[in-house]
Amino acid sequence: MKPAPFHLERPATLAEAVARLATLDGAKAMAGGQSLGPMLNLRLATPDRVVDLSGIEELRTVTEDGGHMVYGALVTHADVEDGRAPDVGANILARVAGGIAYRAVRNRGTMGGSLAHADPAADWVNALSALGAEVEIAGAAGRRRLPLGAFLTGALTTALEPGEILAAIRVPKVPASARFGYVKHCRKVGEFAHAVGALLIDPSAGTARALMGAIDAPPLVFADAALLFGGTIDADFAARFDGAAANDALRDAGLSDAVDRHMHVQVLRRAVDQAASL
Repeated sequence: MKPAPFHLERPATLAEAVARLATLDGAKAMAGGQSLGPMLNLRLATPDRVVDLSGIEELRTVTEDGGHMVYGALVTHADVEDGRAPDVGANILARVAGGIAYRAVRNRGTMGGSLAHADPAADWVNALSALGAEVEIAGAAGRRRLPLGAFLTGALTTALEPGEILAAIRVPKVPASARFGYVKHCRKVGEFAHAVGALLIDPSAGTARALMGAIDAPPLVFADAALLFGGTIDADFAARFDGAAANDALRDAGLSDAVDRHMHVQVLRRAVDQAASL
């Protein structure tokens, strides 16, 4: 299929892109086009104008800011997978990036585009939520930051206001003592996940952060995941994992189907086992 006719704008700077979006009512911003492109072709989205961000070099940078790595919104999945974009830890983001869709998608798809699309099953939505990331948003009034949990307001919806652009993602660096497990369940390779489980745990510090995602809503994040391990985070954490506590949390979050909850709990259990094996 082909999209409905639209005008294409190609700004060269972030300031120009923000200005264009502020004056073009109903315009859509496009990064790698791996989410918006199919929606245009299927005519699920029919904007009069599309603002193509791909020529804005300042959105491709990666910098270090204290305890964070700051990824420009146009950093691609392949940039992370191949190591052109520095990782936040030993094979943390690269492992996630390498499992996204297919190589052709990873060559074009961007971190910022994935988050702005806010599909509950998307890998960056889930992995970066588990890692406690923040986003930087550029608009006519300047820049603002939001924790990813506040940015993701629902399935396919975000806190972006009209005229705003997701400019960067701030991800805390992972200490060498921490371990990260990330598992998703798909019917076939390259497909969107039906369940996602993630665990960032540091037994030496006694801290853990866990996530269950792909639940038709923003991911369920346990900022303090001790309750999933009997209240204790230590080297024996995998044996302490409490699937019943995870199941209860899913039920409280509105997942009424017991089979669906079981699938999510088991995927999280695999993420816990993966973290324990690293």
